Amino acid sequence: MYAIVDIAGKQFRVEEGRYLYIPYHEKAQPGDELVFDRVLLVVDGDQVYLGRPVVEGAQVKTRVLEHVKADKVLVFKKKRRKRYKVKRGHRQRYTKVQIEALALPQDARPLAAEATEEASA
Repeated sequence: MYAIVDIAGKQFRVEEGRYLYIPYHEKAQPGDELVFDRVLLVVDGDQVYLGRPVVEGAQVKTRVLEHVKADKVLVFKKKRRKRYKVKRGHRQRYTKVQIEALALPQDARPLAAEATEEASA
């Protein structure tokens, strides 16, 4: 089972037990639980639950492990013959989380069931 979830405007594919680096959550401390409810798609075997735009009631529960920084990106500017050089660096911050559970509501219907209802109506 996997899901596509929208976290801070970015889409991630999540599976239970996997680790994920998401945009930095300042208020989350290591050990905290985060719940994301903007689930766009859930695939469970051959069952597909498609959100319009989100799957109602679906949630992804995660546990914050740590805050990390990405590798340094160097920014170098130079203007020739003008004695101008600037070297700067940047390290993007991320929050490392572990996916603990993907929860679907009890009354969720897969995409094929919705298509047959619309065709019969």
